[in-house]
Amino acid sequence: MTLEGPMKGTDRPVALLLPGQGSQHLRMAAGLLDAEPVFAEAMDEALTALTDLGGHSTGLREDWLGTADTAVMDHVTRSQPLLFAVDYALGRLVLDRGIRPVALLGHSIGEVAAAVLSGVFTLRDAAALVHDRVGRLAHAPPGGMVAVAATQDEVAPFLTDGVVVGAVNALRQTVLAGLDEPLRGVTAALADAGFVLQRVPASTAFHCPSLAPAMRGAGERIAALPVGEPRIPVMSGYTARFLTPAETKDPSFWSRHPVAPVLFWPALDALLSEGDLVLVETGPGQGLSQLARRHPAVRSGRSAVVPLLPARPGTPAQDVAAVRAAAGALGV
Repeated sequence: MTLEGPMKGTDRPVALLLPGQGSQHLRMAAGLLDAEPVFAEAMDEALTALTDLGGHSTGLREDWLGTADTAVMDHVTRSQPLLFAVDYALGRLVLDRGIRPVALLGHSIGEVAAAVLSGVFTLRDAAALVHDRVGRLAHAPPGGMVAVAATQDEVAPFLTDGVVVGAVNALRQTVLAGLDEPLRGVTAALADAGFVLQRVPASTAFHCPSLAPAMRGAGERIAALPVGEPRIPVMSGYTARFLTPAETKDPSFWSRHPVAPVLFWPALDALLSEGDLVLVETGPGQGLSQLARRHPAVRSGRSAVVPLLPARPGTPAQDVAAVRAAAGALGV
């Protein structure tokens, strides 16, 4: 698949990067509610779709706007649905500006938001998928994720007791996932060996086989959801290739997302091999932007990165200023 044609306001095609677990923070993107009506409307649609399902999805809006407890925001019942909603709403904002992305690349839950923006799922059906996934993972054993400044080969000798590579984010950023006790042991061994580590804000061992029992039966729930053809190509962070019609219709493809590793760097490499792009990070923070800036196509200037929001949590004015700066960079 070749990505061709400049987008509105820029001489290079645009692709959206939609972040996942670890990028969430208190009141993420909330500063846009009063300044960006399209974003506010899309957030309301997403939160309503999630809240209508009841259970653990109630109180989402209140916690998004009102909690001061980072542990609440990092819990799977808040981080996953709110990241999905924010990614989707920011994607809607970009589309409303007249930008027509040639591709979407989501990281973890970001791929579900990408599936909605591309037309694979309706918003309500994707909300049902997210709701079911979160309900299952809420009862999984406590676990976590740790980013290591190392290659997969370098961390391989330390992987024991069910601790696995949960994500390949860059050539020298490998994310490990596992249940709490074994992950602590592996993390201590890596620290003793001199590796630089950073805990990912998560209380669940995402992208680890330990979640397989919790996800058992999810495919049957997903099989009941209608799917459409992607109107915008989706570069899957799980296969590092464009999502095929067969994969969109395969319930097991979607149900194994919480268990399978995220291959963000191979997917980004495959995407940029198609041609020069402007990569717009459409979610909270600038984590994917920082990773993308390490890619040779970006370092050389052939491709560029434009984040929509500030790198760190800030004031509403800073959220608005970041979107305005991104719009200026994109010429819209």
